[in-house]
Amino acid sequence: MRLSYLFYFVVFSISFLSYSQTFPIHKISNPLIIDGDLSEWKTPFLGPFVIHDSGVKAMQETYISLSWDNENLYLAYKCIDSKIIGSVKKHDAPIFKSDDLVELFIDPDGDSKHYLEIGVNAFSSNYDMIINCISPLCGGWNTDMSLDILGMITSSKFTADGYNVEIKIPFSSLNAIKKAGFTTPIVGAKWKGNFFRIDYGNTTEYQALQSYKSLQFGFHQSQEFAVFEFVE
Repeated sequence: MRLSYLFYFVVFSISFLSYSQTFPIHKISNPLIIDGDLSEWKTPFLGPFVIHDSGVKAMQETYISLSWDNENLYLAYKCIDSKIIGSVKKHDAPIFKSDDLVELFIDPDGDSKHYLEIGVNAFSSNYDMIINCISPLCGGWNTDMSLDILGMITSSKFTADGYNVEIKIPFSSLNAIKKAGFTTPIVGAKWKGNFFRIDYGNTTEYQALQSYKSLQFGFHQSQEFAVFEFVE
């Protein structure tokens, strides 16, 4: 009984520390080539991702690195995957229902009401949308699929143990989005958000860089988004 109590206390403490963390987005001096090859990435990778509604270890690991310059936000995912599911799809296809993919949710002004969602599958197909929360704590929402982020580039590449994804997002296109509160960041700026992966392999897993302390299922819990700081 005492051992069981100690175990849950340790798990809770680790979960709390993770939830409280601020993650860095490192500034770079040279633009990155978006081709799925991560050999040029010098910024550290965060992870591994955990199951989003429990914080327990995922069966297949996921890591992410975040970079920025004066014009763009860059993201790189490393996904361990022994059984890749999906195919090439048209832009804005609902790949989150069927394909192995990574996702990002970004809420720059942290109001938990309007935020950006982007998904990219293992075959470079992508979608982009704005989420508008219509009930307290984002218990209900509607999606605006008319959004097209001009200049966004996504590229996926198979590896020996899974796949990589690279994404480049121009700040100029984000600034044009109404209601979402985007402004080009400077050093010290903080955005809220989270990063995810859906793995439809042998066992379906919904992973996140930071798990949700509510222990409720579902990525759309914007009140629990992590904090990301733009640093030198």
